[in-house]
Amino acid sequence: MKRDPVILIVVAVVISLMLVFGIQKTRHSRPNSASALQGKPAPDFSLASLDGKATLKLSDFKGKAVLLNFWATWCEPCKIEMPWFVELQKQYGPQGLQVLGVAMDDTDPKDISEFAHKMGVNYPIAVGKEAVGDQYGGIPYLPSTFYIDRDGKVVDRVYGLVSRSEIEDDIKKALSSTGQVAQN
Repeated sequence: MKRDPVILIVVAVVISLMLVFGIQKTRHSRPNSASALQGKPAPDFSLASLDGKATLKLSDFKGKAVLLNFWATWCEPCKIEMPWFVELQKQYGPQGLQVLGVAMDDTDPKDISEFAHKMGVNYPIAVGKEAVGDQYGGIPYLPSTFYIDRDGKVVDRVYGLVSRSEIEDDIKKALSSTGQVAQN
C-alpha cells in the first residue's frame, strides 16, 4: 500500500500543533490544589539550611514579599533563572523582596551548596522535602515559583521557566499587593 506524502505531512503538522498547544495549556493551567492557594496564606514550613546549622522558616520573612523557588541542580531551566534571581534580589531586596530557594535534589547538601556558590547565589537556600512541596499543591515541574505578598498570601505561582520580565512583573505584584490575587 502506497502512502501519499501529503497526508503524512498533514498528519505530522496536526500532531505537532496538538503537542505545542497541549504544552502551552499545561503550562498555563493551574492544578486545583495550587490554584486553591491563591489569595490564601502561604503554608509555613521549617527546612534545614544548606549548612545544616540553621532552620529556615517562611514565617521568618513576614512583612517581606517572597519569591519562593523550588529548583534542583540538574534542572537546566533553573540554571537559566538563578542569575536573574541574584540580580533581582539585589535590585528589589531594598524594597522588601526576599528570594528563597528550596533545593529539591536527592543529593548531598554540600554538593548543592557548591553549586549555589558557583552560581553566585545571594539568597538563602533550604534543603527541600517532598512534604513541603505537597503543602504547595505538589511540585509537578521544576522550577516552580510562588510569589507571596507582604501579608504572607500567595499572589501567583508559575511552573517552568518564564521570561525575566514576567518574573519581575510578579515580583512587583507581590511587593505592591495587599492580598490581591493575580488574574492571569
